[in-house]
Amino acid sequence: MTLFDKLTLERRARLTAERRLDQRNRELDAALAQLDQMRIDLHGLRQNGRASALEDAQRVVEVQSKARAETETAQRTATMAERRLWDSINTIRDGFAVFNRAQELVIANHAYLDVFSGIPEVQVGISYRRLVEILAHEERVAFDGITPEAWTQTMLSRWEHEHIEPITLVFTRGDTARIHDRRARGGDIVSLVRDITETQRYAAELEEARERAEAANRAKSAFLANMSHEIRTPMNGVVGMAELMCDTALSDEQRLYAETIRSSGEALLNIINDVLDFSKIEAEKLTLHPEPFDLERCIHEVLILLQAGARKRSIDLLMDYDLFLPTRFLADPGRMRQVMTNLIGNAVKFTQTGHVLIRVVGIEAGDFAQRITVTVEDTGIGIAPEHVERIFGEFAQVDEQANRKFEGTGLGLAITRRLIDLMGGEIWVESELGKGACFGFSLTLPLSEDAEPLTAEPIRLARVMIAESHLINRTILERQLTAQGVEVTLCASGAEVLEKFEHGQGGAIELLITDHLMPGIDGLDLTAKLRDAGFDTPVVLLSSNPASVRDHPAIGELRAVLQKPILRQDLLRQLQLSSAPGGLPAIPSADAAPTPGPLPRLGGGRRMRVLAAEDNRTNRLVFSKMLDGLEVDLSFAEDGEQAVEAFRTTKPDLVFMDISMPGMDGRSATRAIRQLPGGAQVPIVALTAHAMAGDQEDILAAGLDHVMTKPLKKPLLLEMVARYCPQDASLPAPSLDRTG
Repeated sequence: MTLFDKLTLERRARLTAERRLDQRNRELDAALAQLDQMRIDLHGLRQNGRASALEDAQRVVEVQSKARAETETAQRTATMAERRLWDSINTIRDGFAVFNRAQELVIANHAYLDVFSGIPEVQVGISYRRLVEILAHEERVAFDGITPEAWTQTMLSRWEHEHIEPITLVFTRGDTARIHDRRARGGDIVSLVRDITETQRYAAELEEARERAEAANRAKSAFLANMSHEIRTPMNGVVGMAELMCDTALSDEQRLYAETIRSSGEALLNIINDVLDFSKIEAEKLTLHPEPFDLERCIHEVLILLQAGARKRSIDLLMDYDLFLPTRFLADPGRMRQVMTNLIGNAVKFTQTGHVLIRVVGIEAGDFAQRITVTVEDTGIGIAPEHVERIFGEFAQVDEQANRKFEGTGLGLAITRRLIDLMGGEIWVESELGKGACFGFSLTLPLSEDAEPLTAEPIRLARVMIAESHLINRTILERQLTAQGVEVTLCASGAEVLEKFEHGQGGAIELLITDHLMPGIDGLDLTAKLRDAGFDTPVVLLSSNPASVRDHPAIGELRAVLQKPILRQDLLRQLQLSSAPGGLPAIPSADAAPTPGPLPRLGGGRRMRVLAAEDNRTNRLVFSKMLDGLEVDLSFAEDGEQAVEAFRTTKPDLVFMDISMPGMDGRSATRAIRQLPGGAQVPIVALTAHAMAGDQEDILAAGLDHVMTKPLKKPLLLEMVARYCPQDASLPAPSLDRTG
């Protein structure tokens, strides 16, 4: 109940008490008149000797006494109600007053009259106009740049409307009030003056605190961006040179050192990325950019990336993608890749032996969407029950800080949970200490319009043999082939394959799919033994490290080498090619392979001209070494002004522009080049160590075509050169796909 409603009820109670008092007074007058009449009658009765009249008179006296008592009680009740009402009104901090139809003051509490203190004229009966004039002439209010007369007219005109708008007054004594006037029944006007001084002070403090927080957040973002830039710039030299060193002829010990430098540098960059991503998520500045992408290939690329680390511990990376689930969806591919990298990378990190299995299933969620569920199962150390509840918290670690065995920031799973939340999904974990863990997430993804059918060409193979020592992978392959109508024979080892062929069970086999590394006889030795025994069944080798088989004598006997874990599309493609008349030619032997040397040139045209603007000497060296072997004319500029001048003189076909340079930076240099003849058409690629949200958009807005984040990756750099090679220039040929 509001104060206004409370006052209204109290006033109604007082009016009711007054009406009851008036009624009792009228009843008393009537009783007195009746008593006088009875006295007359009594006198007559006495004269006539009637005693009954005396009794009637006594009863009248009793009624009179009762009426008088009730009247006094009602009067005391009304007086007490009025006293309580005014005691309540006078104790509140807000001012309260009532004006009658003639706009004359009827009642007002102390808070309302306080602003008029020292003015005897202000009392009950004074008009509203006179009160306003007193405030203006005594200068007890701030007029906010208008004259006292104009302010007075504004205050008076407010009451001319049926609905009186609230108004805020600032008094010269330092407080502020909000005036609420409301018309009541009978024409009265009730005025409530609410003191908002503390409210405004609190609001000002909140605004000041908000500005301080935003300034601190901007300072933090600027610090993180600067930290990222300052760390990424030298890391470009460290990681880049280590990567180039690994491509050279090294001894085993030297290669170990180089790969350690590279992996340590990449680990440091992952930590930086986690900190930056967490900062963006905390500031609610991380946004998603959905676009068509291939979910199965995204997971496959992550598995290939983590394959080297898993191979060192003999961990099998397996993928079981639902046979009937589409692969093309709409989502942010970068963030989806980050989620998969965090979950699968965590599983690999905490697994010493066994396997990591990624399962992907889905159900329809409408005509053009699927509800996707992805689980990552491992046979690692598991999670203790007391840690499961906080595993998705910030800076959470499975192992205790006192005896830490596994490295990491503890932000990966927290970031993953936030990303899944942003995508509208949910994430969970199931685990038992010492028996592995299963992380899973589920979200709804729209289907991409460019989705293609899984298989377009028929598969005419009838019988295929699978040699795979790992039960789960063997089961996955069997299910995929059976779904295509192929009869599958399963073998758990190379020895079992040889036994079946020797007993005449291999004659009807049209294709053998074998794992590379199996206990006893591996896939390559198995192929060699089959050929020595006179069996010419085509063989497809599945290997987690295809580069390691290139020098084996049996390489020429293979139909194809497929990277594990295998994509469904790649497997079906091999089945289709094997079904075609004549099949697919075998991979050439190592003896027939071309000797290493300069890459062949295509087109026979002029040399491509490339300009790189980079102020850091080490980064210039890394850049030149990454392009070493390409027949291009490479020139450097050490700042933006030199880049603009070099563009005038060399007319490059492609420009790589560092964004942060002394003097004229990359953005300014790009704008200047765009104004030169031919500058509007030349592709300009940004090289930057900035990786905060919004950096890429700001860079592209300056007129650049692409953004490459440091440290640079050689394959991406070569791809960019190939993309923008002019038609009249020559370019080293890209590597050919040996699987056809």
